[in-house]
Amino acid sequence: MKTLWRGTRLKAVEDFPILVKFVFPEDKLSIQVHPDDAYAAAHDAAAGGRGKTEMWHVVLAKPGAQVLVGLKSNVNKDEFLEAVKTHTLEKLFEAYAANPGDTFFVPAGTPHTIGPGMVICEVQEYSDLTYRIYDYGRVDGQGHPRALHLEKALGVIKFGVPYGGQTPALALPANGFKKDLLAACRYFVTERWELIGPTEFFTNSEHFNILIFLSGRGKIVAEGKAVSYHRGEVWFVPACIAPPQILPADATTFLRAYVVANMDDFKNEWLDTGLDEKSITRQIFR
Repeated sequence: MKTLWRGTRLKAVEDFPILVKFVFPEDKLSIQVHPDDAYAAAHDAAAGGRGKTEMWHVVLAKPGAQVLVGLKSNVNKDEFLEAVKTHTLEKLFEAYAANPGDTFFVPAGTPHTIGPGMVICEVQEYSDLTYRIYDYGRVDGQGHPRALHLEKALGVIKFGVPYGGQTPALALPANGFKKDLLAACRYFVTERWELIGPTEFFTNSEHFNILIFLSGRGKIVAEGKAVSYHRGEVWFVPACIAPPQILPADATTFLRAYVVANMDDFKNEWLDTGLDEKSITRQIFR
């Protein structure tokens, strides 16, 4: 039964592989970093033992909204520790304006934070393992500072290795609608679809799909049944169902998230459609 809804690419995977969530920050989130799978398995097996690579897609943003993703390339550990002590850590980061439609890739080992004034859709490994580095002096309901995890953070931060950050959308071949590749890695692939008319959504037996509706409303018709969708909803499309039709009542935008078994095969599939290698390679994070 697992193979039917998961798909053949994930038949050997025990746990559900990805997580989708919306983030609505009203204040700066803590500066934090996530471990990769190897570090998590060695040091935090009791917390699930799985690392966390993620991507953010900006749904809404007020003027001036920004995110910090990754340290500047010349920052070393000593400078980092001094900035933690002197409360000047932000100045060591690559800062990006956050505008609706922007996408950011945040691999494990990349320190980051999200500022207020935006709504972000996050696609990530199925893990919540977080090492908090700096929390802007905030306290909990009892007046105590929240726990920090600086030692573990230092064990996973990749100093001097710029990786991730803002990623441009890559237009993909599509018939009658607009489709962009936002980011692809071994943990997940995320696309953005924009529809104005009836569209058949392709499914196959290899993997499930997750559809995250960012705007619009309409109906999904699958196996003879029609169900309404609305903005803000997240739909799971099993690998085992026949291709559904999406019938927008209004212009509709959704993200499609799925998992691939082999990044080289994924790359070659798109090269076969006529995309140039430089463009597709830029969207794939190893």
